[in-house]
Amino acid sequence: MIVEIKISELMKGHFVVDIAQQQGTYNLSSPGHIKNINVISNLKNKGVETLLIDDSKTLTFDSAGNIIGNEQIKTESSTSTSPIFLEITKAKELFNESKNIQRQIFADAQQGRELNLTPVIEITNQTIDTVFKNADALACVINIRKKDEYLLEHSVSVSVLMTIFARFLKIDKKIIQQLSVGAFLHDVGKINIPDKILNKPGKLTDAEFTVMKSHVNHSINIIESTPGISRLSLEVTALHHEKLDGKGYPFNVPKEKITKYGRMIAICDIFDALTANRCYKDGYSHLKSFSILRNLAKNNHLDERLVDLFIKCMGVYPVGSLVELSSNKLAIVESRNDGDPTNPKVRSFYNAIDGQYVMAEDIDLSSDNDFIVKGVRADDFDLDMNKIIEFLLMEG
Repeated sequence: MIVEIKISELMKGHFVVDIAQQQGTYNLSSPGHIKNINVISNLKNKGVETLLIDDSKTLTFDSAGNIIGNEQIKTESSTSTSPIFLEITKAKELFNESKNIQRQIFADAQQGRELNLTPVIEITNQTIDTVFKNADALACVINIRKKDEYLLEHSVSVSVLMTIFARFLKIDKKIIQQLSVGAFLHDVGKINIPDKILNKPGKLTDAEFTVMKSHVNHSINIIESTPGISRLSLEVTALHHEKLDGKGYPFNVPKEKITKYGRMIAICDIFDALTANRCYKDGYSHLKSFSILRNLAKNNHLDERLVDLFIKCMGVYPVGSLVELSSNKLAIVESRNDGDPTNPKVRSFYNAIDGQYVMAEDIDLSSDNDFIVKGVRADDFDLDMNKIIEFLLMEG
């Protein structure tokens, strides 16, 4: 059973699944047993406060200090993997830290202060490392959003999506770092747009839309004056609203001059805007958003090949998204089946007919009679994604 314990309770022989709470941003390389007390001291020094352990895998020792049942434990630990939702606690901490840095960036921009690029580089580097280790946890966290913090969370989410997409395309890591920074800063100019326009629930008038479009110019001006910013970071900021038909903004850049990276961030930016909840509207499901992206590509707004690659990157049913099954249960997508993308591995947790949580069950839809009826959102059933994740963690 997965339980949370304090660092002071951690002992030699415990099987650590993940860090639950900490002062720093230390990442475990993988789940595993505590083999000596030096490891515990190191975790304390890193600021670790509580951990998730699997008490069913705790090692016991004989009088000579030898592990009892060593071969069985070795086999278990070598094949053990951490379910996606066990990685989410760590990913949420990284996402929230990113939001705090983004909040400071907006405050500095609003006051006309020079942006400090150092914390942006540090946090995007952590994001890149996390994505290279396990992109699914961060992709899942993007689904757990606050309606009243769209501006902050959108910029962070687009940076995460850009990183995930760039890694999928096997872009060099040094370039990914610059793309991630540019995506992180791409909407900083919105701080200069009046709230009544920025948060207007209805359609903008032509005059209001002209003001809204100017946020890109503001972003460019702010970023250009930031010491240490790279050309690629500025490029993705400048191009994120340009269209292949040459009718984008702010510069009506023609198709042949919109770079691959500019085309990528346009996709990531629109996808996040479509799927995110806001104070005045709920987001679309992933499948509906993918359909909209494809239509935009057919209308020569987005790059069709890159849209298809982005959908392949995210998965038909992205990890961390919710689906309704033919058994009338709701489930969270745990992992993809690359050979059968419409039938991922899921964990069911809720009976949609009774409106009640049920005992969680892992289901490989590629070999089960159950199947996905449709992709859904937590809001469709008056559920909260945070509470869903908490329930799944308690279920172990």
